[in-house]
Amino acid sequence: MNTAVLITILATSVAAGAPVIYATVGEIFAERSGILNLGVEGMMLMGAVTGFIVAVKTGNPWAGVMAGMLAGGLLSLIHAFLTITLHADQVVSGLALTIFGAGLSSFVGQNYVGVQGPQFAPIHIPVLTDLPVLGPLLFNYDVLVYLSILLVPLAAYFIHHTRPGLHLRAVGEDPTTADVMGVSVARTRYIYTFVGGLLAGLGGAALSLAYTPGWTEGMSGGRGWIAIALVIFAFWEPWRAMVGAYLFGGVQALQFNLQAVGITIPTYYLNMLPYLFTILVLVFATGERMKRHLGAPAALGIPYIRGER
Repeated sequence: MNTAVLITILATSVAAGAPVIYATVGEIFAERSGILNLGVEGMMLMGAVTGFIVAVKTGNPWAGVMAGMLAGGLLSLIHAFLTITLHADQVVSGLALTIFGAGLSSFVGQNYVGVQGPQFAPIHIPVLTDLPVLGPLLFNYDVLVYLSILLVPLAAYFIHHTRPGLHLRAVGEDPTTADVMGVSVARTRYIYTFVGGLLAGLGGAALSLAYTPGWTEGMSGGRGWIAIALVIFAFWEPWRAMVGAYLFGGVQALQFNLQAVGITIPTYYLNMLPYLFTILVLVFATGERMKRHLGAPAALGIPYIRGER
């Protein structure tokens, strides 16, 4: 494999990983508060279609980004209401949210398939972009890729080094104790479920406005499920989530570059690798003993009712 192909694969991995980083970090916030949201795929699809439509209507991709985030956030509030206020089963609610989001995005976007709209182009930084090797690896991405990279250290710092982050972790680990100490469990869970929805919507908008500009039905291609698996793979830590997202992006990049170097592997095998990885991670990590070993929030998926443990 020559240097040019390797650089292309690495650069594509970073670009492909950006939407997954947004969705994964958002789910980390939600799960750290104790809320399991399996509706990430639906929120990403709604973020993608809403962001693209608004960008087309306004001619402004930033307006599309904001609209995509809002769409994902509003969808997440449905899940929050069902699971936090009504104490519904979080798995059932999340699955329903994915089905709802997929169906609604397909209906809303049916007239926008194949439509061209504004998009985020890679930023050309004089001198730096033209550097050999480092230029395409570090200085040739669109703004949403750079924001995804910035999000990771900010999220890690917030979770581990701020008082609101301490409250977030306390609610996810022991909501009864957090409640006794004056932290509103319901409000905290609502806030971070909403944050998770905002970031999932942003991940969807990053798909339709930057990575693969345009709208096609089901364009998230299972990235929402990948994000959920990566949360476990990352032990609920943003830095590890970034590594996992880039690994996923690297597998995708291989699909387009192996043939260029004469390696003939059926694309069906390459297409299934990320999802096979997702299944294996979920099967391996869903047991209660393994969840405790991996460091899952102790109250994850458990409704909180004041006065009950």
